Amino acid sequence: MLGGAGLVAANVYASASEGWGDGSGAGTTGQLRSTAMATIDCPDVGSRLTAVPDAARADVDRELAELDRQTAAAYQQLQQAGKAGGPDSGSLDTAITQPLKERRSASLGRIADAIDRAGRRPQGLESLAACTLRPGDTGEATGTPAGDGGQGGTGPAPSGTGQSGNGPGGAGQAGNGPVVSDYADITAVQPDAQAPPLQAGASRGTFTSDCGVNANGLFNSDNVIVAPGVSNGAHHFHDYVGNQANDAFASDEDLARAGTSCADQGDKSSYYWPVLRLQNGTRERDAGAPGGGTEGNAGRIVTPKQVTLTFVGNPRGEVTAMPRLLRIITGDAKAFVNGPGNANASWSCTGYEDRQLKDKYPLCPRGSDVVRTFRFQSCWDGRNIDSANHRTHVAFTAVDGSCPAGFRPIPQLVQRIVYDVDAPSLADGGRTVPLFAVDSFPEQLHKPVTDHGDFINVFDEDLMREMVDCINSGRTCGRPGGDDSGTTAAPTSAPTASPTSAPPVSPATSPTSAAPGDASTGQPGDGGAGQPGDGGAAASTPPAASRSAAEAPRLDVTTSPARTTKHDTDDKAAPAGPATHRATPARSAPDRPTPPPSAPVSSAPASSAAGQGTAAALAPPSSARPEPQAGQGALASTGAHLWPGALGTLLALSGLFMLVRARRLRY
Repeated sequence: MLGGAGLVAANVYASASEGWGDGSGAGTTGQLRSTAMATIDCPDVGSRLTAVPDAARADVDRELAELDRQTAAAYQQLQQAGKAGGPDSGSLDTAITQPLKERRSASLGRIADAIDRAGRRPQGLESLAACTLRPGDTGEATGTPAGDGGQGGTGPAPSGTGQSGNGPGGAGQAGNGPVVSDYADITAVQPDAQAPPLQAGASRGTFTSDCGVNANGLFNSDNVIVAPGVSNGAHHFHDYVGNQANDAFASDEDLARAGTSCADQGDKSSYYWPVLRLQNGTRERDAGAPGGGTEGNAGRIVTPKQVTLTFVGNPRGEVTAMPRLLRIITGDAKAFVNGPGNANASWSCTGYEDRQLKDKYPLCPRGSDVVRTFRFQSCWDGRNIDSANHRTHVAFTAVDGSCPAGFRPIPQLVQRIVYDVDAPSLADGGRTVPLFAVDSFPEQLHKPVTDHGDFINVFDEDLMREMVDCINSGRTCGRPGGDDSGTTAAPTSAPTASPTSAPPVSPATSPTSAAPGDASTGQPGDGGAGQPGDGGAAASTPPAASRSAAEAPRLDVTTSPARTTKHDTDDKAAPAGPATHRATPARSAPDRPTPPPSAPVSSAPASSAAGQGTAAALAPPSSARPEPQAGQGALASTGAHLWPGALGTLLALSGLFMLVRARRLRY
């Protein structure tokens, strides 16, 4: 047993340290770079493909991923040209955009050919080949919290040399963002309008699943939803909690058999989002790897302080069960160039969650933590577990909580992620207190509006029924997680706009680790009052100052960004339902078979506390582990106790033999 545990620990350590480029983990100082960062703006093709025949899906997915790779390469070329002195627009057009258009035209032709072989040839794809150069922003600050280490006020940030390579106004450690204009003082934000009241038949219950904070450090830059079978399909890294086998090559059967970090082993769902990094000069172990430093995602990856996964009901009526293997992506990883139509970012601070920012990172007062909130689409078309553009099979509710015609309400996932990071020092471009930002496609410049979340439903059928019954009956069920008591939004309605499609995302490198989160998602916000992504928390008073200025932010200092091998799979767990190939554009929900038995729900979380060791975080719950033998029961211990008695018995028999022999000789 000890040998097996040692082997597991060795495998975990090895997988956490392989394939990570040449990063050393040591701090470095980057070059100063201008805040006026130009970028590449390419039409998003994936969001336009609303109908792709099953037979063409694999080829189309591969070409969509190739389009993302081409854009990333062109952006890197543009960035290098800027460092070399900034040639004129005519030279850039000749050197970058024209060759990019030719490469995109070839890929679009292959997409059209693949669809044509399986069905009807799409029209107009060739018009999406051309890309444009977008000028950079000014880098002006929008405010800092009063009393935060002397920061305050609004206006342009003075020039300053950041220790992490942040130029005047900040330019990010890798030179492609964030900039000071990406931040706003949360105390200056107006509270959101209150959500409409629940109606008499509303499903008022909640179900919470505790799946930890990714303390075991499972990361990758794949995208199993929009780029299955393509390594580094996202071009940026994601945190993963729940299912431990999610990578670009994971089949539905792999997900069903995998281990889970959730306290209730009946929840093997995959929950993931772009990692948050501190732009503090640290070279993570992905500093020289695709998806990491080579694509502009640099700095120390921060482990969340708390992750809360809560499923809520519908403001108008009861919810129905989610189909097994349902995929939902919320937000748009390319919203900076695509526009906010599908964005669903929502940023705030603890104590201020009645104020939500959509296109800014929050500057929180001292003692308040950064909060990311995702409210996922909560209407399902009743047939498909995915769609060609990963949007049209799900939708947001209207303001009154109603679903579009032909859609039915399902439990709404509200994902709340809390980070213990301080408000950056905008006055010196993050030199004193570093900037923070989410990973993104390189050309998206780490803009907060690009934030997005992903979910694949791998709930045990019995547990899903329990969830639905709990929500519809108005009860509070499940296992709350984390070490911070945050509020969870009640069911609220979403935007009034009709669902629009969004682009598939392509996070970055790791052949075996999955990162399906960069794809397009449904409309902005299932949040209250029609606001995309609203956290929906009630107004609260500002928290008392609790962190000293010298207190270090909570960081994942022991785990490197990524395990790139599969692990902790449960071979005995039968797949709960037939699984079709995940690349099918509009897969129907599988029939519901007899659910497999779930693990005991009384066990402790497999990975819920930040700072747990990797092996410990993934070990089976204590109630499921065999108890160690008592000291006297062990083989070596038992022998140690028995041999003196055996020797005494032997001596006694020898003495008896000698006595009998002596008496015989006497007679």
